[in-house]
Amino acid sequence: MSVRVRFAPSPTGNVHIGNIRAAIFNWLFARHAGGHFLLRIEDTDRERSTPEAVQAVLDALAWLDLNFDEPPLYQSTQKHIHLQAAETLVEKGLAYKEDKGGKGQGECILFRMPGTDMAFHDEIKGDLRKEAKDLKDFVIVRSDGSPVFHLGNVVDDITQGITHIIRGDDHVENTFRHVALFQALGATVPHYAHLPMIVNAQGKPYSKRDGAAYIGDFREKGFHPGALFNYLSLLGWSPGEDREKMTRAEAVEWFTLDRVKSGPAQMDLKKLTHLNQQYLTEMAPDAFFDIVAPILKRTSWGGKADPAYIRQVSALMQSRAQTFSAAETWKYFFVEFPDYDDNAVSMHLKKAAIPPLLSALRSTVAANDFNAAELHRAVRGVEASGGLAEGKLNQPLRVALTGTTIGAGIFETMLLLGRDRSLARLDLALNRFCAG
Repeated sequence: MSVRVRFAPSPTGNVHIGNIRAAIFNWLFARHAGGHFLLRIEDTDRERSTPEAVQAVLDALAWLDLNFDEPPLYQSTQKHIHLQAAETLVEKGLAYKEDKGGKGQGECILFRMPGTDMAFHDEIKGDLRKEAKDLKDFVIVRSDGSPVFHLGNVVDDITQGITHIIRGDDHVENTFRHVALFQALGATVPHYAHLPMIVNAQGKPYSKRDGAAYIGDFREKGFHPGALFNYLSLLGWSPGEDREKMTRAEAVEWFTLDRVKSGPAQMDLKKLTHLNQQYLTEMAPDAFFDIVAPILKRTSWGGKADPAYIRQVSALMQSRAQTFSAAETWKYFFVEFPDYDDNAVSMHLKKAAIPPLLSALRSTVAANDFNAAELHRAVRGVEASGGLAEGKLNQPLRVALTGTTIGAGIFETMLLLGRDRSLARLDLALNRFCAG
């Protein structure tokens, strides 16, 4: 049997990570099996399924490189096939028409459940069963003649020859209905696998309240698509050995449904950010520069900077950047004087012992060659003269020069800022924060 799976989003707005995680698992399953990954756009909600919403789905898949193997199937083009299937069910006595509610608004078509207990095997959750008394007849065509999700979903799966349906576990209840529809339409029931819910730290469904929740959010915040793909692949699935980083080829090779967990998967933005930093560090320097340079060029302070200088800043900061958008915090490299963080100033420049040491360092730096060896010798010498342990002057010096406590190595930073700016910033810090 050739594997055929599908990603079938309803394009009604932003693409949630829960939906794209389902797409990733389907894609991995298909690629591992040498099968086909298909896209179906369930666009029957004509008010919400706008061209922009459809494009958001296509953009998300393209950004994560989730290539599909056949042209997308738009559910709105299948209406006549859905209605034909409904009429066939009516003719066979497996569905019936009814003026539901008795309001004279027209006849619905309801599917007649078989009246027996139903069961199906879930590739993740195991055998699932439901009693007949809990399986009620349900509408498959509304009184206005529009097919309901259940009918369209099943008929389209038959049309596309879907062999495995991998989707969120919020669809488990629907699956009992869908299995009955497959059987009534004389079609082979696909294999089902219901993915665990993505939750926050409190165990509740992960949403926008918990941070970035849509693919567009992660892209705008400067995440690497490879890192997000890697992280979401492991959100509910494990290849074993506590792996947290893997190549796309490794994920394809190792992916199997029997290693997907049945319990909820917790989204951890800190872990994702840490993984993202690893991906950025491993990028080719030119590739990293090509992404951060436009970000810097869009700022008021980086727009006129020399491209060669931007490349130097990019090279220095690449391994320290957690996201591409971290470039927006590199302002202190491009202006005469930095913006000073009040907490950093209070913690590192207001201590009584620091001003005399920074003043001595300023004099030493001004009197000697401006290179890495001399800067290192100057800082360590001043620390020793002041009774400080090695490295204890690094942060006060960093705050004086950059206004923040976070950055690259202090000597590399000074060299990139240059002698004149470094001395001017030391003067400013001494006069503004250390005087008196």
